[in-house]
Amino acid sequence: MKSVCLKRPGEIVLADIPKTRRGSGEILLKVRSAGICGSDIGAYKGVNPLVSYPRIIGHEIAGEVVEVPEEEVDLKPGDRVILEPYVYCGHCYPCSIGHTNCCENLTVRGVHIEGGMAEYVSHPRHLLHRVPDNIPWAIVPMAEPLVIAMHAIKQAQTRAGEHVVISGAGQIGLLAAQYAATIGAIAIIVDPVDERLALARALGVAHTINPASSDALAEIKTITKGRMAEVVIEASGDARAIRGAIDYVSYAGRISLVGWPKGDIALPTALITKKELTVRGSRNSVGQFPESLRLISEGKINVSALLTKSVTIDETPATVVDIAEHPERYLKVTCLF
Repeated sequence: MKSVCLKRPGEIVLADIPKTRRGSGEILLKVRSAGICGSDIGAYKGVNPLVSYPRIIGHEIAGEVVEVPEEEVDLKPGDRVILEPYVYCGHCYPCSIGHTNCCENLTVRGVHIEGGMAEYVSHPRHLLHRVPDNIPWAIVPMAEPLVIAMHAIKQAQTRAGEHVVISGAGQIGLLAAQYAATIGAIAIIVDPVDERLALARALGVAHTINPASSDALAEIKTITKGRMAEVVIEASGDARAIRGAIDYVSYAGRISLVGWPKGDIALPTALITKKELTVRGSRNSVGQFPESLRLISEGKINVSALLTKSVTIDETPATVVDIAEHPERYLKVTCLF
């Protein structure tokens, strides 16, 4: 079968490998669509320390059921599903308290174990979710980045009526802003790229700020009538934005860190103490795929607006290279099989 394989950093190829067979307790899928994620680009560039090589990429994977275990009573061949790519052990401390998203022994497809950017993939039954028929294959994989955004909002315990500053208008930031609106919160997106801010406004975000051309701190203060934002979602991983989050947030506010920085960031812990801030990491998601799929199916979250284009599996290696070289041209790309 065809697969997209990273042989080493900077070398990505279309590889012919043996067809995947169904594993014990797993369901075999014929892959119909897969998303190209920023982590895939990081793996290609060799800047993702978690990736080992060679590696089949892809963790945003959707497909049709081909083969199920004898005891399976719910899913059947032909059913449309999306896989949850975070394979947890179920025995460590985080797993024991329901934080399977940060399992001590976590293996993520396309990172620690082979990804799903191939014609077939076998995946644990309990990590598969049925997809509503009205969601086109091209956007089904985007339910995965949506759950990342949802988890960040939930980690900050965001409530209706609160102001939520979101640093970064990439796909996670734009999805977080839309999800915040569904729960009645007021999103404020901060990003230095005007085109991204224009898209945010087209998606219904009333407040957008370019920190390169305006005083973000002053604008947030005006919007929030002096309080500053009760919640900040840091979705860029940029050192300046991470530091800015502490200024943007209100006293007794909450910060959710979902962006991955390239290195250690110096932070003013005295200010964190003075403002008595709650700062929480946000990694992957827990139990949010059904809600994510429902929101897309019901049209409450517009993921289609984030889709730059779709490509074939044959075009995927060259597309990964182009995204790595020209990231400003892309927001989201999916591969159709």
